Amino acid sequence: MKKYFLAGILVWAPLAITIWVITWALGILDSVYGSVMMAIITVLPSSSSETLRHFREIPGLGILIVVVSMMLTGMAAITFAGRWVLRVWEQILSRIPIVRSIYSSVKQVSDTLLSSSGDAFKKAVLIRYPHANSWTIAFQTGYPMQEVADKLGAPHIHVFVPTTPNPTSGFFMIVPKDSVIELSISVEEALKHIVSMGTVPPVGQEPKDH
Repeated sequence: MKKYFLAGILVWAPLAITIWVITWALGILDSVYGSVMMAIITVLPSSSSETLRHFREIPGLGILIVVVSMMLTGMAAITFAGRWVLRVWEQILSRIPIVRSIYSSVKQVSDTLLSSSGDAFKKAVLIRYPHANSWTIAFQTGYPMQEVADKLGAPHIHVFVPTTPNPTSGFFMIVPKDSVIELSISVEEALKHIVSMGTVPPVGQEPKDH
């Protein structure tokens, strides 16, 4: 019975977690739409606000509107006029205390992680951690700033060492470049291997017992 029960968990657990993550993400999108609609309803006359209340109750409409709005914003942002508007918007935010600190920090992180031309999370590597006789899989995230590079002398790189089984937390480290071993597997495959605590090897990389 224990064997059958564990087999059942292995079948249902991935599906249940997938549904939970999708439901959570869709709930966030729907709540964004709901908050905007409530703000509009509050300032509109009662006759118009009553019509909007009916639209707000349509299932899935909020998610669709938020996704379409993001797509339209992205299309506008890559045009010349869109880039000019974004620059003006950022200049306005940069003059607001507290807001400018939060906005600039989040923007730098998102630009780094989502940029298609950067080095963030482009490579899976092996580094010695937590001591010289053990290895762990990490992800290269970039290179040290000028002052750090000058003080360290030899070439170093930035790496992120994720924790297991929750890879959203981890450690930021600066390690010598010549002590790092690059892996041929993709970041996605390496992440799966880490989340599974090493029990699920990447495709074509069967475990080898020396």
